[in-house]
Amino acid sequence: MATQVMLKAEARTGRGKGAARKLRATGRVPAVLYGADAESVALSVDATEATHLFQTISVENTIVDLAVAGGKEAVRTLVREVQVHPLRPQLLHIDFLRIQAGVKVDLDIPVHLTGVPEGVRAEGGVLQQIIHELPVRVLPSNIPPSIEIDVTGLGLGDTIHVSDLDLGEDVEIQAELDQTIAAVVAPRALALDEEEEEGEEVELIGEEADEGAGADEDDEPEA
Repeated sequence: MATQVMLKAEARTGRGKGAARKLRATGRVPAVLYGADAESVALSVDATEATHLFQTISVENTIVDLAVAGGKEAVRTLVREVQVHPLRPQLLHIDFLRIQAGVKVDLDIPVHLTGVPEGVRAEGGVLQQIIHELPVRVLPSNIPPSIEIDVTGLGLGDTIHVSDLDLGEDVEIQAELDQTIAAVVAPRALALDEEEEEGEEVELIGEEADEGAGADEDDEPEA
């Protein structure tokens, strides 16, 4: 069953960066409502209410009923994008997608692992989760809040792949079936993987540093 919440909204008329800055100064966040073959509508929502809501729900897969002031009934939506200030915990803009009963939507569902694997408890292994969200296609009324996977029976060296999941006929997984979701590995193997990743990252950072130095030189004014 899909999780459903309510958020109040108001129509707005001002467009552009200047209007958006003035709106944020009043404690509101500019937003847009689009989709379902209807015209897009410029809205605003209370910044405090929206921030609190997004901190308490799984934004990607929660149905948000937008109660637009002056409207006859709330509009069922999914949050498609939330823009946040890069330096401050401030919402800058929100995109809402209209959804329709009987029309499937594409979204990401969080993956939660439950239990302690046998390979961890008795064999000294380490549980490694590779995939934390899975893309799915599903009717709005059947959106699962999360995908729960019991890993208790996993031994050392065992893995769970996308193909091992059974989410029912209502949920279509939009990922390669051979992708690994989780595995129980030996601590040594995990350490080697981390060392390889760190080595690749150091090399990449070095390349970026060289490129950055060149860009700084090009930006210097000519004598």
